Amino acid sequence: MIIQKNHGKVVPNDSTPKETFKMVAKTMVNLEEVLADELRQLGALNVTPITRAVEFEGDMRLLYRANYCCRTALAILKPFAEFDANDEQELYDQVYKIRWEKILDVDCTFMIDSTTSGEVFTHSYYAALKTKDAIVDRFRRNFGKRPSIDTEQPDYKFNLHIRDNHVTLLMNSSGDSLHKRGYRQGVGVAPINEVLAAGLLKLAGWDNAITQSHDNAINFYDPMCGSGTMLIEAAMMANNIPAQYYRNRFGFMRWKEFNLGEWKSVKNEEDRKIGAFDFEGEIWGNDIDETVIAQCEKNLEYTKLHKDVMLHIGDFADQEPPEGKTLIVTNPPYGERIKVEDLNAMYEKLGDTFKQKYGKDCDVWLITSDFEAMKHIGLHPSAKIPVQNGSLDCRFLHFELYEGSKKVKNQQDAE
Repeated sequence: MIIQKNHGKVVPNDSTPKETFKMVAKTMVNLEEVLADELRQLGALNVTPITRAVEFEGDMRLLYRANYCCRTALAILKPFAEFDANDEQELYDQVYKIRWEKILDVDCTFMIDSTTSGEVFTHSYYAALKTKDAIVDRFRRNFGKRPSIDTEQPDYKFNLHIRDNHVTLLMNSSGDSLHKRGYRQGVGVAPINEVLAAGLLKLAGWDNAITQSHDNAINFYDPMCGSGTMLIEAAMMANNIPAQYYRNRFGFMRWKEFNLGEWKSVKNEEDRKIGAFDFEGEIWGNDIDETVIAQCEKNLEYTKLHKDVMLHIGDFADQEPPEGKTLIVTNPPYGERIKVEDLNAMYEKLGDTFKQKYGKDCDVWLITSDFEAMKHIGLHPSAKIPVQNGSLDCRFLHFELYEGSKKVKNQQDAE
């Protein structure tokens, strides 16, 4: 048996079966099934998608693995207490009963994120305040001092979820949101969230295309790549690089039960799989703005993916897509943070470019929140998936391209 030191404690590290428990992985609108598939592939049990989240079961190794590998998870939460409370005093009393000293030390820091719904608890901030009071009062009674609140970098993040009168307390094992991959050295005006970018790529079938690439090589192209989030996420998938490979801190590392040996074992297992796919395609990016291309280059160099991605500068209408079968996923301006003089004209130009330059070998997806401008693309989307980019309601549109008109294509199929 290997012995690892952990926060002054001796912790065994062995391969014996570990106790399983329930977990919740948070995600974004319409990425629940995508995340559920990711968790199943990692070995999660009893996987159940719910609204903007996925419930599942596993052991601590799976908790570490889900944090490290899941591309579409925002956080991995571990529930540890459930009870009913019909008013604020009952909430306080129930929280006070929890043996908090078994979870955190008196010199630790913590914070509470709360969400409430229903008629019993109508103010989430007040519910969080009563929960905090119960925790610190218990410590004061037992130890004469209390842990401190830290809203920036706490040792423990607790999630308080109340629906009607049912209360669930969860530990956030991720710490900072998992969209913070750690590879951004430079960003443009409106960078897309990394979790959303990965989710869009998976919805577009990029992960499936990669695994089949050795038989039928496929390329990836983002004609409006900005600082390169979509390109980096695509390249990380193609190289089987774990989602958090460039990140070195997680919330679970500060837990009493953190096992350094188990964590290193899980990380090493996943790192050995890097390059497992025999990907033979090409990854291209283009943007008209030299400044954001420079930021993109900086990010690619930091990730050491600069040799895997080819960049071009210029108007998207002047660029040719890669030769051969190509998946195109892009995030054009919506007119919200990046101002465009005539957004409708830009979208019309985008549609014309798709029709004139991108043939039957190109599969096009784009995300937008401007539902009026997207009508000017001039192509009928075969899929229109609701997603959310920050506070913006968006649609992820799929366009199937053909040589010549769709009418001609349908006539050829009929023959």
